[in-house]
Amino acid sequence: MQNSQDLKTVQALREALSTGDEARLKAQRDAGKLTARQRIEKLVDAGSFVELYALVSEGGEAAGVVTGYATVQARPVYLFAQDFTVHGGAMGKAQALKINKTLDLALKTGAPVLALLDSAGVRIDEGAAGMNAYAEIYKNIARLSGVSPIVAVVLGPAIGGAALLAQLADVSIIAKKVGQLCVFGPQVLSAMNGMDVKPEAVGGADMMAAQGGVSLVAATEDEAIALATQVLSLLPGSNVEDTDIVDTDDLNRLLPGMDAGDVAALLLQLFDAGTQVELKAAYESGVRTSLGRIGGHSVGVVATAPGHLTAGALQKVARFVHFLDCFNIPVVSLVNTSGVKVDRLDNQSWLMNAQSQMLYAYATATVPKLCVITGDAVGQAYVAFGGKANADMTVAWPGAVISALTTEAAVAVLYADAVKADNALTPEEARAKYAAEYVENVASALCAAKEGLVDDVIDPAQTRKLLIASLEMLLSKRDSNPAKKHGNMPL
Repeated sequence: MQNSQDLKTVQALREALSTGDEARLKAQRDAGKLTARQRIEKLVDAGSFVELYALVSEGGEAAGVVTGYATVQARPVYLFAQDFTVHGGAMGKAQALKINKTLDLALKTGAPVLALLDSAGVRIDEGAAGMNAYAEIYKNIARLSGVSPIVAVVLGPAIGGAALLAQLADVSIIAKKVGQLCVFGPQVLSAMNGMDVKPEAVGGADMMAAQGGVSLVAATEDEAIALATQVLSLLPGSNVEDTDIVDTDDLNRLLPGMDAGDVAALLLQLFDAGTQVELKAAYESGVRTSLGRIGGHSVGVVATAPGHLTAGALQKVARFVHFLDCFNIPVVSLVNTSGVKVDRLDNQSWLMNAQSQMLYAYATATVPKLCVITGDAVGQAYVAFGGKANADMTVAWPGAVISALTTEAAVAVLYADAVKADNALTPEEARAKYAAEYVENVASALCAAKEGLVDDVIDPAQTRKLLIASLEMLLSKRDSNPAKKHGNMPL
C-alpha cells in the first residue's frame, strides 16, 4: 500500500511539473512562442524522448529547463530546452544541475547536444550561486567542444550568460520575431543609457546575423527546428565518428558554363541538390561558408568572392575551418580573390591577426583539404587555401592568376621603367600590355602547374567530378599534429 501511495505522490509531482502554470503557458503562446515541451516534440522522433531529472524542483516549481535524450532522424542526441514560463527560464542552481547532467552524458557517450534557448538571464535572487551555475555549464560545454557537435537554437530571449551559450555552440540558429541575443536586455540597457531601447534593435535576428552573432536565421520556430535537423544530418555524432555518406545526386554531373565570379551559381552546381546550408550568410559577404554534400560526402566549402578579404572575413573562415577539422569534415576551398584589404592604416594589427588565424586554422587542420582556384589567388590567399605545403589537392581553372601581388601592383613594381619608356602606347595601354606579359610568363595557372604548385589545370565542367574523386581518394587520409597540450592560436 505504501508503495502505491508513494507512486501516486511521484506521479502527481511529475504531472504538476510537466503541466506547468496555465496562465504562464498562455502568456507564452500569446507571445507567439511554443512551449519547451512542444519544441522538443517537434524536434525529436515520435515517442523517443526520455526526460532526465524530471522531478528536480524547488518549492513545487520546476527548474526552468526540460532535459533528456532522444533520437532525431534515428540518431541519438541529448538536448535541453529552457522553459520561459518558469522564472523567465532564468539560470539557477536547479537548472544548471539538469543541464550539466545532460552535457556529462553527451561527453561520455559521444552524441550531439541540442540547446533550445529561451531565457531572461540569471536567477538574481540566487546571488552568486546563480552566477556559479553558469560557470559550471560554460566549463562543461568547453570540455565537450570538439568532442560532440553542439547546436544552439535561439527561440526566445537569450540575455547575458544565456547569450554565451549560443556563442559557445558550433552552430547557432535564431528564429525571427521571437529570438533575441544580447549582453544586456533592453530594460537594463535603457536604464544604463537613459534612452528607450527596442528589443529588435538590441539583439534581433537581423541585427545578430549582420554582426556574425549567429550562424543561421529562420523565419519561424518550425523553420529553426528544421534547420537544426538538417545541420545535424551533416555532422557526425562525435569526433571519433565519420559522417554518413548519402547518395543524393548524380556523381557524374558536369558543371554548365560557369562564370568564376558568380559564387552563388557555382556553389549551387557543386553541392548535391538540396543539401547546402550556408552559415553566417549575412556577415562578411566577401567569403561564403557552407555545409553540404558533394557526391554524398559531408563537406564544408569556403568560397571567396572577387575582390579583397577583410579581417572579419578571414576570422569567419578561421572559425569555420577549425569547426570542420573538429569533426573530420573535409574542407573545399574555392578561391577567386585579390588578397587582403588594407582599408585603414590604424587597423593593420587586426588584419594581420586575422590572417594569422586563418593560416593557423588551415595549417593545423588534418582533414582532407581540396582547393580549386577559379580566378585570382593573390598573396596569402594562395598560401592558406591552396599552397602545396597545405592543401592535399589544388587545381586551377584556365585563366586563373596565382601571384604574390595583383597584376596591377606587380606591373607597378616590376615594369615601372618599361611603362615609362614605352612611347608607342599610352600609360594605360602600356600597363595592360605588361600585365598580360606578367600573367603569361609568371603568374598563369599553367606556370604554376609547370612548377608543381598546382596539381592540374582542369576543364571547369569537370570540377565536381574531380572533387568527388578526390574525396573518395582521401577517405583514408591519416594525419596528426605533434603531441602537445594544444597550440597557441593567434586570437
